[in-house]
Amino acid sequence: MEQKVVYLDGNSLTLEDVVDICRHGTKVALKPEAIDAIRVSRDIVEKNIAEKKVVYGLNTGFGKFVNVAIPENDLDQLQYNLIVSDACGVGDPFKEDVTRAIMLLRANALAKGFSGIRLSTVETLLEMLNKGVHPVIPEKGSVGSCGDLCPLAHMVMPMIGEGEAVYQGRRMPGADAMNAAGIPIVKLKAKEGLALINGTCAMMGVASLAVYDAGVLLKTADISGCLTVDALEGIVDPYDPRIQEIRPHSGQIDVAANFRQILSGSKLTVHQGGVRVQDAYTLRCLPQIHGASRMAYDYVRKVIETEVNSVTDNPLIFPDNGDIFSGGNFHGQPVSVAMSTLGLAMAEYANVAERRIERLVNPQLSGLPGFLTPVEGINDGFMVAQYAAAALVSENKILAHPACVDSIPTSANQEDHVSMGTIASRNAATIIDHVQHVLAIELICASQAADFKGAEKLAPGTKAAYDTVRSVVSFMDSDRAIYLDTNKVVELLREGKFVRAVEDAVGSLK
Repeated sequence: MEQKVVYLDGNSLTLEDVVDICRHGTKVALKPEAIDAIRVSRDIVEKNIAEKKVVYGLNTGFGKFVNVAIPENDLDQLQYNLIVSDACGVGDPFKEDVTRAIMLLRANALAKGFSGIRLSTVETLLEMLNKGVHPVIPEKGSVGSCGDLCPLAHMVMPMIGEGEAVYQGRRMPGADAMNAAGIPIVKLKAKEGLALINGTCAMMGVASLAVYDAGVLLKTADISGCLTVDALEGIVDPYDPRIQEIRPHSGQIDVAANFRQILSGSKLTVHQGGVRVQDAYTLRCLPQIHGASRMAYDYVRKVIETEVNSVTDNPLIFPDNGDIFSGGNFHGQPVSVAMSTLGLAMAEYANVAERRIERLVNPQLSGLPGFLTPVEGINDGFMVAQYAAAALVSENKILAHPACVDSIPTSANQEDHVSMGTIASRNAATIIDHVQHVLAIELICASQAADFKGAEKLAPGTKAAYDTVRSVVSFMDSDRAIYLDTNKVVELLREGKFVRAVEDAVGSLK
């Protein structure tokens, strides 16, 4: 079977492509039109150098040193110095999929042909991606403007024979990794170092994968909520379409439709006035709560999809007439605002899910055995599983503080407003990881509750979710290490298996 290849042109990369390349090893190459565009912009750079025109980034210093002219025989050294001086990151390295996304997105931006880099340098970056030479890029050190200078410098270090990289599972000096993979070391020429590191591709490497994962969570949270509603014999009237139509927010309408679809056919759910008149907000108001986060997600996804195919370095070279402009496309504020918003929106899924967990494990609220254990006292059941969910929710409240409202001047006040977009993206990604774990705990607890009520009475949709849990986690009749169960369910959740199982049972969800 012929191996799939994603061809880059700087205009058509999707989030699904990013996931395929960065998590599943799909190969990548340049489209012919991208090759032509890269060559044209490089010719303009060479022409300006030959004519000794003074252009920022070609033959000047950087940042506050913009007014320092650099002699032509020092231009290569200027690019080398830019990379090694900016490689001052702190903390643990980015995970492999994020590192690959950073490399991919930088290459895709360069493929548009506005950056003045040599074709051979872009091809080196793609060869590293295809052969699995992954630079060691510390997570911390970017203020998100002038681009992600620090992490992207670490990305470039192995290309020039410096820094560190991981190759075939081993961390080693960057030059050794390049040699082992048979990739020649690059000697950067004028403009190339700046073209490689001046952009939003580190924050976007994190953001693109986080937004994809958040999209899986939208439906999964509805499924998890429905399983709890079913297991607690919840009232289904709040999901009636007439309620949603007179407050017609699109997210609320879609969530209510999902709840009706997933819960249809249940022998456990009830109508108002039967057993109870009303349910608590964490059951009754889920269309409104989940729906609000969905609408925020729609805005965030649009921003990130736009940024994936944008040029974000400086200066920019326009091939139609050779103009070179210094601008502000490197500024990460659009991404920072969006990812701060995503963190807020996704944190709410965990907030309300943890309250549903409490309703499942608290016998005064559920009418079920305390902490869902059949033998109370000697067993604690899911008592401390709720603690773990509460801890994650509480930490999310700290992480959800919007990084986009922060700024601190850099480069002797030349760069006097910065975005903190990489921090916003990292915080949102951490929140999403926490939400995945909270929903996994809820799915396990709701499945345990369903067994007490009679799992055969579940709706076809919630039964599919229950069966997915039970494919890896058995009923807990006596205490065991719950984290092992949680990790198994988180893995299924991340892979989208709950969504696929439920949609196979009841049809596509909104």
